[in-house]
Amino acid sequence: MRVLKTTMILGALGLILTGPAQAQTPPPQQQPPQQQTPPQQKPPAQPATPAPQQPATPAQPPKPFPEGAKIAYVNIQAIASNSVEGKAASAKLDELRKKKTAELGEKNKQLQALQAKLQQGGSVLNEQSRGQLEKDIEKLQRDIQFFQQDANTELQEMQNQLQADFQEKLNPILEQIGTEKGLHMLLDIQGSGAVWANTGLDLTGEVIKRFDAASKTPAKK
Repeated sequence: MRVLKTTMILGALGLILTGPAQAQTPPPQQQPPQQQTPPQQKPPAQPATPAPQQPATPAQPPKPFPEGAKIAYVNIQAIASNSVEGKAASAKLDELRKKKTAELGEKNKQLQALQAKLQQGGSVLNEQSRGQLEKDIEKLQRDIQFFQQDANTELQEMQNQLQADFQEKLNPILEQIGTEKGLHMLLDIQGSGAVWANTGLDLTGEVIKRFDAASKTPAKK
């Protein structure tokens, strides 16, 4: 059975690295005084009648896999979000994103400090000191811009590598299940274009169970 390339989405990768924003808070608008109205007496509260409890709807058991079916489907995004391997990959990506965000925050603090020093210096700074300070600010602004580009590139490269590793580990599980069930095709339901499908054909849960079991089994040397 040939396993086609799958697509995985690892959390939120959109890392928007920007410089410090300077926002001014508008002054609060004065509200016209409201006329006082005499309080109205409320009728005595009536005891609330408890609403009748609705019987809990029993969970429907999963539909059995249709006998003789040659096509089934999985949800690759659900596998990436709920499997041990997918969660571990997302955690690594998120850890790097937080690290880069913290480093950017420190650089922005340095930039804000230099800008504040330039603004507060006023006429106290001589021409040479002012010129050097302006050069330092420009250099730090360029450094921040390069840092943003490098950080996003590093994040993208890590995501690509994690996705490739995830796919390499997942493909044998898909092939194993497809072979056992005698399938001709196993689809990713999100990209299949299907508008309806028998839920008995959904093998996502079975794939996650086997994938997690394989992740806990040490690799053979």
